[in-house]
Amino acid sequence: MNLIEETKFIMHKYGITANKSLGQNFLINENVINSIIEISQISNEDLIIEIGPGLGTLTSRLLDKAGKVIAIELDTKMLNILNDRFSLYKNFELINNDVLKVNLKELIEKNLNQNIKKCKIVANLPYYITTPIIMKLLENNLPLDSIIVMVQKEVAIRLTAIPGQKDTGAITHSIYYYSEPEIVLDVPRNCFIPSPDVNSSVIKLQLLKSPRVKVSNEKLFFDIIKSAFSQKRKTLINSLVNNKIVSSKENAEKLLKSANLDTKIRGEKLSIQDFANICEMIKKQQ
Repeated sequence: MNLIEETKFIMHKYGITANKSLGQNFLINENVINSIIEISQISNEDLIIEIGPGLGTLTSRLLDKAGKVIAIELDTKMLNILNDRFSLYKNFELINNDVLKVNLKELIEKNLNQNIKKCKIVANLPYYITTPIIMKLLENNLPLDSIIVMVQKEVAIRLTAIPGQKDTGAITHSIYYYSEPEIVLDVPRNCFIPSPDVNSSVIKLQLLKSPRVKVSNEKLFFDIIKSAFSQKRKTLINSLVNNKIVSSKENAEKLLKSANLDTKIRGEKLSIQDFANICEMIKKQQ
């Protein structure tokens, strides 16, 4: 039985249809599964957290490689399937919850030990909630080695762009601050049932041991970045003033000149180091 037949059999057996509100599309391409496993470089010393395992297609392969797999699934209809398929695996744990409500730091630290030394996230993320999940993983100071997730292709391009170049947004800087990002695999829409309206990509975020730039106030740093991208057509000066990061255009002009930046520059043109420099100058003035 191939993967397409297996998936259809499981769906029929349990009376399952894809839940559009949860962004469910079931992966049916064996080569894509193999590639994700290879990219993830999983060993028996790894704890894998899989978000949204669905029917368990990827889960079964993760269990064969990892020291332990914790699957976090929100859809209660999937619980019987996952328990039936994997209850005999000693390295399997299933959590029925919204991943945004799970204390991941506590969960990971509880499971790391002499045998399980690293934690990796491997998942086919629901498109509608991709950004909140990734930002939770990055911002919560989790002891993660890497994040390997499948997302909508156009989102993958934005997430992995180099700040200051084409296709950047506020989240691009956040990703780049915490990790070394890259697109590692493109996945056509026909690799799923039902077929989504868009193509997908797998991205790998290799977590950095320390943030890429040094800032004395992370909140201010990210507030500056968010303000710069909140009104992309406006100059950085206008964005900083309108969002009350800087008190006046005159002060903003002085700030940019001190940072050797064009006073008409827009936020999308700045590097992450430029934002760090601006942050430190504003911090000194406070």
